[in-house]
Amino acid sequence: MSISRSDVEHVAKLARIHLSESEKEYYAEQLSAIFGYIDQLNEVDTTQVEGTVQVTGLSNIAREDTVVECSQDVVQDIQNQFPQKSCDLLQVKQILSDT
Repeated sequence: MSISRSDVEHVAKLARIHLSESEKEYYAEQLSAIFGYIDQLNEVDTTQVEGTVQVTGLSNIAREDTVVECSQDVVQDIQNQFPQKSCDLLQVKQILSDT
């Protein structure tokens, strides 16, 4: 599969990454080579290979969420240490943007 310079420009625009003209050419060549290797892998017969999702045997251990009551003094102490608050709410920096 061949990736064109305009494909690289499109992806860079979506990712909001500025690329120089030489970088656009470089990444077009590199991505074309990568997709070429993927095409080679697609030719391998894997019909006898069992699908795997997790090979290490590890699993997530989840615990029940429990509410632990604490005194109003402890709550007040935590709120007093927090740099930004509004009424009884603790304010944190925004991590998601609508832009």
